[in-house]
Amino acid sequence: MPLLLTLLLALPGVDVSVRAGPPEGEIGSYLYDPAFCLDEVLRGTPRRYVPRPGDVMLATDKNLFWKITHDLAFAFEPHNSAIVVARRDGSLATFEAGPNDTMRVRRLDMLPHLKEYADKGPVWIRKKKTPLTPDQIACLTDFAERHDGKIFALQRLGLQLTPFRPRGPIRTAFLGKPRGDLLSYYCSELVLEATVAAGLTDPVTTRPGASYPCDLFYDHSLNRYINRHSPLAADWEPPARWHYINR
Repeated sequence: MPLLLTLLLALPGVDVSVRAGPPEGEIGSYLYDPAFCLDEVLRGTPRRYVPRPGDVMLATDKNLFWKITHDLAFAFEPHNSAIVVARRDGSLATFEAGPNDTMRVRRLDMLPHLKEYADKGPVWIRKKKTPLTPDQIACLTDFAERHDGKIFALQRLGLQLTPFRPRGPIRTAFLGKPRGDLLSYYCSELVLEATVAAGLTDPVTTRPGASYPCDLFYDHSLNRYINRHSPLAADWEPPARWHYINR
């Protein structure tokens, strides 16, 4: 058992259970049928979404700057990605680099944050097929706590527009590997570094520094290496449109 989980269990008054779902009187959270489709169609019948640590959020930003820069990098849509983490008190947060065009890594209250994105454009959730173990939840919590408040890696994100980026037909096999604790992150890099830290994805084949949100949305990629080692294909459900109802 990791030291973090042992300490959590030993601390009096600390609740390590995961509380999911919105408080009464706030946001009703729903998912439609999953599909690998980047559109705004609400497919099927909505089902109540009960979030769990390890779920991955993806969103398209209507900001023209992000559309242009992502298109130039052949990253296209979606533009944002985040991972659901548990805080020490068991509440859930979205853990994201640069949420709402800010310059920090933040843990934000999950449902209000999803609503903010949904008010600007479509939001999808890739649910983890199997719940995380207590050890995995603890590792994910520990990783998020260590990096909350760090800087958004705008300069390294800009590198993706140049020939010097770690993503390429050949170089991705050798570059963009997990690096653990960094001084700064961009969104898809943070998500995959977190999954590696929690033991959810393979540290040998995962490429946080060479992956884009589109690689997390689809189980295929324009990049040959990532196409062979799609990071979420085995253990995450296809993306499902998220929708809310104010109750």
